[in-house]
Formats: sequence, structure tokens, C-alpha cells
Amino acid sequence: MKKFRKVLDGLTTSSPGGSIGSPSGGSAAGTPTATPTPKEIEIQETLVSENFQLCKTVRHGFPYQPTALAFDPVQKILAIGSRTGGVRILGRPGVDCYCQHESGAAVLQLQFLINEGALVTACADDTLHLWNLRQRRPAVLHSLKFNRERITFCHLPFQSKWLYVGTERGNTHIVNIESFILSGYVIMWNKAIELSTKTHPGPVVHLSDSPKDEGKLLIGFESGTIVQWDLRLKKADFRIYYDEAIHSVSWHHEGKQFMCSHSDGSLSIWNLRNTTKPFQVTFPHGKIQKDGRKESCKPILKVEYKTSRNSEPFVIFSGGLSYDKAGRRPTLTIMHGKAITVLEMDYPIVEFMALCETPYNNEVQEPYAVVVLLEKDLIVVDLTQSNFPVFENPYPMDIHESPVTCTAYFADCPPDIIPILYSIGVKHKKTGYSQKEWPVGGGTWTLGSHTYPEIIITGHADGSIKFWDASAITLQMLYKLKTSKAFLKPKPSEGRAADLVEDDPFAIQMVSWCPQSRIFCVVGISAHIILYRFSKYEANTQIVSLEVRLRCEAEDVISPSENENNPCFTESGSHSPQPHHHQHAASPGSGTTEGNKDSNPCLKVKDRMVRVPPGYQAELVIQLLWADGEPPQQITSLDVNSAYGLLAFGNCNGLAVVDYLQKTILLCMSTLDLYGAADPYQRLTRSPRRNRQSTSGLTELSDNQQSIDTDRSKSPTSVKGPGRKLSLPTDLKTDLDHVNGHCTSPTSQSCSTGKPRVPMGPEGPRLTRRGPGRPPFRKAQSAACMEISLPVSHTEGYASRRAMLQQLHGVAMYSHDEHHATAPYCWSERAAATESRENSFSRSRSSSVSSIDRDTKEAVTTLQFGESYARKSDTLPTPCLWVGTSLGMVLLIPMSIPTDHEERMEEPVTIGPSGTVLMLKGSVLRISFLDCMGALIQSPYEVWRDLNAHEDPDRMRRRKLVHISPSSSQHTCGEGHLAVVCSEKQAKVFLMPSQSCLFVHNITESSFVLRADVVSVCNSVCLACFCANGHVMTLSLPSLRPLLDVNYLPLADMRIARTFCFTHGGQALYLSSPTEIQRITYSQEMCDNLQEMLGELFTPIETPEAQNRGFLKGFFGGNSHNFDREELFGEAAAGKGSRSLAQHIPGQAGMEGMKVAACGVVGDLARARIALDERGQRLGELEERTALMMTSAETFSKHAHEVMLKCKDKKWYQL
Repeated sequence: MKKFRKVLDGLTTSSPGGSIGSPSGGSAAGTPTATPTPKEIEIQETLVSENFQLCKTVRHGFPYQPTALAFDPVQKILAIGSRTGGVRILGRPGVDCYCQHESGAAVLQLQFLINEGALVTACADDTLHLWNLRQRRPAVLHSLKFNRERITFCHLPFQSKWLYVGTERGNTHIVNIESFILSGYVIMWNKAIELSTKTHPGPVVHLSDSPKDEGKLLIGFESGTIVQWDLRLKKADFRIYYDEAIHSVSWHHEGKQFMCSHSDGSLSIWNLRNTTKPFQVTFPHGKIQKDGRKESCKPILKVEYKTSRNSEPFVIFSGGLSYDKAGRRPTLTIMHGKAITVLEMDYPIVEFMALCETPYNNEVQEPYAVVVLLEKDLIVVDLTQSNFPVFENPYPMDIHESPVTCTAYFADCPPDIIPILYSIGVKHKKTGYSQKEWPVGGGTWTLGSHTYPEIIITGHADGSIKFWDASAITLQMLYKLKTSKAFLKPKPSEGRAADLVEDDPFAIQMVSWCPQSRIFCVVGISAHIILYRFSKYEANTQIVSLEVRLRCEAEDVISPSENENNPCFTESGSHSPQPHHHQHAASPGSGTTEGNKDSNPCLKVKDRMVRVPPGYQAELVIQLLWADGEPPQQITSLDVNSAYGLLAFGNCNGLAVVDYLQKTILLCMSTLDLYGAADPYQRLTRSPRRNRQSTSGLTELSDNQQSIDTDRSKSPTSVKGPGRKLSLPTDLKTDLDHVNGHCTSPTSQSCSTGKPRVPMGPEGPRLTRRGPGRPPFRKAQSAACMEISLPVSHTEGYASRRAMLQQLHGVAMYSHDEHHATAPYCWSERAAATESRENSFSRSRSSSVSSIDRDTKEAVTTLQFGESYARKSDTLPTPCLWVGTSLGMVLLIPMSIPTDHEERMEEPVTIGPSGTVLMLKGSVLRISFLDCMGALIQSPYEVWRDLNAHEDPDRMRRRKLVHISPSSSQHTCGEGHLAVVCSEKQAKVFLMPSQSCLFVHNITESSFVLRADVVSVCNSVCLACFCANGHVMTLSLPSLRPLLDVNYLPLADMRIARTFCFTHGGQALYLSSPTEIQRITYSQEMCDNLQEMLGELFTPIETPEAQNRGFLKGFFGGNSHNFDREELFGEAAAGKGSRSLAQHIPGQAGMEGMKVAACGVVGDLARARIALDERGQRLGELEERTALMMTSAETFSKHAHEVMLKCKDKKWYQL
């Protein structure tokens, strides 16, 4: 051991490198810099770049901004188009596919090729696309771009390869689906209407073939004109001119009449025998007024006319309500005989569609359900029951029930956690659903072999938490927790939360969860933390409340000597469950009203015994208090450790540590106090330039006196503002939130010490920050205001966050990079020369730099409990808290925790800063630990035990702890462990306890890291990073070699940055829209297995045969079955379509795309084998049908011969 330590202490830049193979050289971005590694540490890295590949796996949630709906009645799959060009295809649970048009144009209409495994999409850029659904990842086979006309409506008859396309000019074109080539057959608008008509009929809004005769096409124009066009004779059979505009048309299955919906809220029925006037006109929701007139109604946007064998027809329509009542909710009306049922919807109706038993339009339809696509929901109504209940939706369509404000992703959870969460959550499910099976049951999906328990946690603006089972690329809600139940409902008249956050005082900012101990912590926007324990039993409990006053004043810190004179610890009074802190004296510029607000939290905790149901039960609430008339700063970091029984959190003012077992506050101090005399920035007196603008050398400038230097001195994590607004989150760290149009930075206000401090110094009394010119705090916007868009171009090519924000807001902001390049540096203990060169600072005493030295406020950005070495002299690991700050500092705080159970509950935990400081560029994002074999060290935890369980005398009630010591498996390589620290700009690997920096890697120079995590991939570990310029990177550990760098996702809005998170197994997720979660993988192994995990959209199903129409119906019902569209629309008869009108674009796919989608040659052979099997099956079926027909023909011939012989010699009157 001694030899090992001597080797570490004797490291120089000239000593030979270790077996890790660390590169040497400069510190440019993308180049790891390393001091040589001692030979005693031998870590064999197994990850290579071939282990990584980035691809999307699955998308969950409701399609954002839906526009279109389609259903295949044979395959029973549903398609939903969106305004952003996305298409979601849904089948049975597990069958969920997302496709995206490259153009991003809105989807106007969807048409399935029924039972053919294909889908036609019509987009707003006037392009038709044909998607192949016979593969797990659909691809575009063909596209057809219309150049001179805008597409308004499409219709594809069942079992037809000719698609009718209506345009804005009123023309109807015909497209061959197989070749995607335009036919020369065109129905011009001026041929469809009478020559005497002087006005244009308007765009085509409806196309459908007659159920009675497929050779007749019904064309509906927006102006109210309806034409039935004879496709064979190329002329109009009849024309209808109606006064009201038409929105939709629906046929009766017999083809003798049809129904239209109009803009005046009326329904008109037309009989083909007499088209001069409507057979019937009704206003379903129009009442007759006193003067005899009918009240005006809203348009009926769509109507469906469906027949049933055993009951009256169904007439289903949306809209049509009267204008008399304002604020009425959108409705779907179901008219069944004389009964009229109005179903009120929570959101506007985008589209609806009746699901029928038969795909043939000339048969009795027998509707059994109605799919209703709303703006933010999808519901299916059961038509077979008189009360029309809805089906229980098996898809996770309610992720956005309240706006998502934070996410967490946990892979490889304990196997028992999902069943127990489900068993608790199922008790609170809604009832009253239809008992029938979910009607959208197409496709096939099987549980793959590469599955493990995964849980996604979403926090919401209303304070709710949802636990989701994300195993096997599915998503199912397990359990919902409402954090607002721990508080009294705020009253606008007296509650302070109403002043801070208008709508969402309980909004969730971040969560921390330990699956092993089931301890769960929640951070809310009102500067509160709730700690939950899990129990399978209900209980009567009283929530303990702790109030913390966490403040620091930059003026109070003058020099290291003054720091040393001030105690670092809180007073003894802070150890009580509800500590009483002394109030500061009122500021000179603040009145009595401001002072009265001090020492009050934003929310009021329930102070009585409450009965809590099984599940997560609140045990402790921690709230930050108002101080000097200012609301508390938002909490920026949190960590909880069940083995230690400790909870730590921090914000821009400082750090607090709470013992949640004893319900006491152990530590509450400012960030500057954590350094003691080891502050590397030496924040001393103010610059002369600042002094000239104030009456005293230590007087803070008021807001209206800020100079250019003041603006330049602002750090992204220390932006000062005239007031503070609590707004939704986050852990983006501060300055990115300025995109919201207001400062939501956790460091946007002045700091205060965590204990009473006498505001006296050598120069006399100091003025507090609040002055006469400081405006009061402003109200915050609603927490649900999360849809902040950022142009993609703004996030690329900037040297820092400051440059991006300058482009957005035209303000000058201080960046970390400049600070690390210019701030004075005096740190005596650096062993490695490379480290010294990298962190050396200029001693320039310019006014801007010197003002930075004093004015930069340092937020606590990350916290990590673990067994580590707080000092270089330590020989054994002890419980430690690692603290990362916004200035790139990492501080180690050792703790002494009693090991005995009784002592732990009674004896205090001692804690205090060690003086150890490590340093990086940029704000610290993540801290993790590796052992000397390169394996990830898991934090110690307590095995879960149910505190509400009935006492069992044979069972010990003691805490069972699992400690994973960094030296427990390192007998061969000596003591110590590796600490991986990642910041916005770089990553470093330190060897503990010597604190030597083994490896350095500058991750990015042109951007900054938003998310970083140390994750396990392919039985090894790596550092995964997501940058603001959209790059996803992985670095090997511990050598920090770049393994993956993909420009995947431009940071188009702040939502992605707020919700992006990595997890083990090479997976990650983010909120791709306010309603959808996108999961991705960066593991090559998972990409290879993805085809196996996805569901099949298409399954070979025999098309149902048409019903026998009977001899008389076939004789008198027209010759629809003799209609051959190929003879009319083919190139031989109609010629070629105009090339200038539409341009054919071959899909990337064709068959080539299918080959790419398949996994190599094996996939191609498998597909060919399946195709051969299908062909053989069809040929076999054809042979059986032929034999059956021959047998039937022979039987018929035999009977006919017998009848002929029997009647041969009879007279006609004897027959």
C-alpha cells in the first residue's frame, strides 16, 4: 500500500503511461489529456465505437396536434396523422409504430389499402405518399407531388388500385396506387357542373363511389353543389345545387339515398329518385324561437349514416349545437331511431370514424364503435350498449393530463417493484368502462428475450407524479401520486403561493428515487421538498415539517480571514424539528410589510393527523423560508441516501443537509462558507470602478445604477434581476430559462447566509441588497407554460450559452469560459503540471474581471452521497457528500454516522467541510464513482421494510443496510477509487484519496453539455452526454476516449433540455412534444435486437367475402361488379397524366428501403421465405376454391339435367 501511495505522489508528466493506454497531448476539444497512470492500476476497457449506434426505439403518448384518422376494418389497426408530419399506427397493446414524413408537412388525410398492408397519406405540401406496412418499421414506397393544384380530399374504393384525388380547383384526378402514376382520366370542374353555371363550385370536399354502382362517383363541392359522375359515359347523371355549404356526405348502404351535413347545422337527406329537392332536412339541435324562426346553429363538420340489421340506422355527427350558449363543450351526437344522445367531450373534436363489421359499403354496416380523435385525447365509444360507455384505452394517452415538468428513467429495477406498484395503483383506477375487448386489436407482438424491468417517472405541473412500466418498449401507468395532498389548499386571499405562482404552486421540479429502499423525494416549484416512504398498508400519520432559511450575502464575505472568523455551522436551534431562525433586521429600503413576510414558507403543510392510503406516504416536508421580503430561491440539486438516512439539497444560496430519521437539520450554510480558507477565487474587496459608483466600498449598487461592467459580470448561473418569479423548472441551470422571457434562474436574486450574521465590518454597517429603487417581486407565469420554441439555427455554432442568449435577447451575459480564462487563481496544491496549466488564471485586475470576483454567485448544481475519501491523508473510505457548483468547483464533505441502530436514532450525525476542492471548467453536472477495476460503485442503500406492517416477534425491525465499499473488491489493486466528474465543458477522472487527476477530456468548445450520466452498457461503463447543439456523445471510462459523437437532435425548444435523461442499458428518453415521450438507444446491441422487440403491423388475414346479394338484387341492382377501372383509367384508354401537374418521386424504400429496414441478409431471406409461404398458402386456397366451384358446377349441372328430364314431356300449363 505504501509503495502504491508513493508512486501516486511521485507522478510527473514525464513518467510512462499505464496500461489504460491514455493518450497524451493538448487539451483541445475532443482530445483527452492525461497524466500517466501508475502501473498498479490495470483496467482493461472493453467498450469500442462498434458497441454504439444511435436510433429511435419507440414513441409513447398522444400524437401532438392530430389532424387525421383512418382505420383498417380487416387488419383492425388505427392510424393518426399530425400537424408535424408524424403518423402513429396503433394495434393491440405493444403494437405501436411512429413514422415521420421528411418534409414535416401536416397530414391532411389517411387512407388504408384495406387488408393490403399499405397506407396512403396526403400532406399539406400537396404530396401523396404510399407507406409499406408489411415491415416492422414502415417506409415510403412512392410519392407523388402535385405542382399546380392543392389536394383537398382523397378516396380509395375497397379492393381498388385507383385513388380519386380532389383538388382546390374543383378537379378530380385519378392515381394508380401500384405505380403511383397519374392517369390521363380527369374530371374537370367545368365539365362536372352545368355550362350555364356562372360561379366556381369551390374545392372538392367529398368523393365516394355509389354502393349501388361502382361506376358512379359522387363529387361534393364546398359551395353546396353535388354531382354524380358516370365514369363510363364521362358525364353527369344528376346535379344538386344547395344553398348551404357542404362539409361531408355519407351514403345509405343500399345506394338509394345519401345524407349531407351543412354549415348551418342542418342535415339533408337526398333520394336518387328525385334530386330536385332534399327528401328531408333536419336541424338536430335547432329549436324554434318565439317568432317561428329556428335558432342559428354551428356547422355540422361530419356525419356518418350507418345501418343496422336489428335496429334503426345510426346517424352520428359532430357539431351542430346552437350559438345561444357560450362556453359549451364540443359534442358528438348519436341519433339512433328517435333517441338522441349528446356526448360532451373535454377537447375539440378533430375527427371521428364509425367502426363497422364489414369493409363493403354496399352491405349492412352494423357499427359497433366510434373512434373519436380529440385535440388531446383518443376515445372509443361502444355503440352496442344503450348508455354508450367508452372503452378503457390501453395506450398511455394521458401522459399530458397535466403538463410534464420533469422526467426520470430507471432501467434494470428490482423485479418486485413493478408488480407491487401496479397492485396499489389498480385500486384507484376509474370504473364504468365498457366490458368488451378493445376494438383496435390488430398486429402481433411478443415479449422479446432482451427485456428487463424499467420504470419511467414523470412529474407534472399540478404536483402529481406518475410511475410507468416501461419494460419491453411498452408503457403502462402503474401508480399515481398527488403531492398536493400534503398541503392545505392555498387561498388566494391569504396564501402566499398565489402571489408567486398563479396556477401551479405544486409543480414538480425534480425527483430522486431509490428503487431498492423505495425512498422517494420530490422537489416542488414553491421551494419545498417532500420525502415519501412506501407502505402496503394504509396508516394514520402526521407529516413532520422542517423550515430552512437558506441565505447568503456576497457583501458578508470580504476575505478568507473574515471567512475563518465566521462559524460554518448552524446554531443549535436548527436541530429541532421546526427550527426558529432569527430574522434579519429590515432593510433600509424595505417597509414593515416586507419584513412581516419573513420566516414564512410558500405553502402550509397539513398539521393534523391524516389517513393515507397504501402506496407512497409523505413523512417529511422541508420548506425554504422567505427572507427580507424575497421569496426563497428554487432548489437546484437534490440527493437522498437511505443507508445514511440523509437528504441534501442546494440552491444558489448554499447547501443544506437534513437527517430525515431524526427529523433534524444537520447543515445549513452558504456556498462560500463551504470553502473556508480554501476558496480558489479569493473573492476579496470590490474593484475601484465599482467603488466609485457607491457611497461606500461595500455598498451594493441598486438596480437602476447598473453599469456595463455589471452586465458583463453576470454569470449564467448568477444573473441578477429586479425580482424573482417562481417558474417551471429547472435543472437546465438557470440561464437557459431566460428563453421564457423572464429570469427563472435559481441565482437570480441576492444571497443570504444560512444563519444570523451581524452585518458589520471594518468599514461600518453594510447596506442590504434591497434598496429604494428595487421593484417588488413579480408574479410568475403558469407552470404549464413550457412550450418555448428556439430556432434550431440559434443553438449551433455558439461558443457559450452567453452567445446563444445574446442572439435571443440582445443582452450581454457572463460565461463560465471567460471566468475560467480570466479570474485570479491561487491554489497551492496541484501535483500535475497539466492540471496547473489548464486551470491557470490571469491576474488581470480589469474592472469587469474584478467585479466578477465578488459578484458571481455560486449555485449548488449537483450532489452525490457515497463512500469516499474526504482528505488525502484518509486511509479508509467514510460516508461523504460530494458537492458540485456552478463555477466548476467540487467540494468534499465528510460525515460521521453512528453505525448502531439505536445510536443512529439518538446520536447526532457530525458533518463539516474538509477543505478539499477539485476544479473543472463550467458548471458541474454529474459525479459518479468507479472502483479500481473500472466497475460502477453503487451508493449504499437500506433494504426496504414496511414501517406500517404488523409487528412480527420473529422478525427483526432493525434497518438492513447494503454498503458497497470502494475497497471491498480491490484486494489486488490496493485501496482507493476513481471519481468521474463531468461539467458543462469537460470531464475529469480523479484518483482518490490522492486527488490526482488521471484523465481530462474537453467535451465541447462550441456548445455546452446539458445532461451527463455514467451508465452501464454491454457489461461495462461509459460517460454519456447530451449537448445543447444536439450532439449525443459517449466517452470510455476511465480513459475518456470518444466512442460516439452523433449530431442527433437540435435543441429546438427547452422542453427537450428539461426532460432528456440517460439510463443504464444504453437507453435515453426526452419529451419530443408536450404530449409524447421519445425513447432512444445508443447501444448497438439494442439496435440489433430492436426488430425483434417491435410489433408486427400486418398479419395475413383472409379478406371477408361479400354477402350473397341474391338473384333479383343482382339483376335489378345494376352491374357494379362488371365495372373494370383498368379499362377506363389505364394508359391504353385514358393516356398518360400531365407530367407538369404531378411529379413521381420514388421512395427511398421501394424494395431497397425494405432491405435496409431488415437486418442484413438474414432478414431478406426471412422476408422472401415468408413471401413464398404466403404465396403458397394463397395458391393452395385458390386450388381449394377452384375445386369447390367445379364440384358446385357439377352438382348444379346434374340437378338441371334432372329437372329437364322431369319436365321434358309436360305441357306448359302443367309446370
